[in-house]
Amino acid sequence: MMNPNERFPISLGEAIFTLRAIRRFKNEPIDNEIIKDILLSATQAPSGGNSQPWHFLVIKDKKQKQEFAGLYHQAWWAKRADQGIYKPEDIAENNKTTLSAMKLSDEIATAPAIILVCATAQGSGPMGSVIPAVQNLLLTARSLGIGGTITTLHPSVEEQVKSMFNMPENVQIVYCVPIGYPKGNFGPVQRKPLAEVTSLGFWGEPL
Repeated sequence: MMNPNERFPISLGEAIFTLRAIRRFKNEPIDNEIIKDILLSATQAPSGGNSQPWHFLVIKDKKQKQEFAGLYHQAWWAKRADQGIYKPEDIAENNKTTLSAMKLSDEIATAPAIILVCATAQGSGPMGSVIPAVQNLLLTARSLGIGGTITTLHPSVEEQVKSMFNMPENVQIVYCVPIGYPKGNFGPVQRKPLAEVTSLGFWGEPL
């Protein structure tokens, strides 16, 4: 695995400013040692009381990915139904993000690896502690030329997924992160101007 003292292939600044959601992947496997490096970085994140309430379940087996993909597809449309969207035609043509996510829901089994990011206890505290770990995961993956995106499941399928992978009852599946070498390119990314999303002292006062 990675020596913590070794430099990443690109700078942290480059990783931050070129990181974007990647949903289309090359048909190229990711070596387990590289996945271990990515997850080692994830586990270095801070957590409440240093509780480290996380567990990362990696899915690489083709049959497992296909079985999971069926539930992921079901979950994706269950979330859309909560928004009043029931079929592809209900999604506006200019809503590229949702259309891209829909395509991922059809093709997630083609991702070289899928990481289920879990909290090892119930409640908002453990769930919140997982968030910094996922950012570490994505930044390290980016530095190694690997892309991914954060997705979530729908409560209607969580118990089935937990049963599929023999997860303990107290575990929460917080995120589903497919990763792989991207078909597209990383950044530059388009983000709102800093002045639009910051305030000083009072809401709306410029920083």
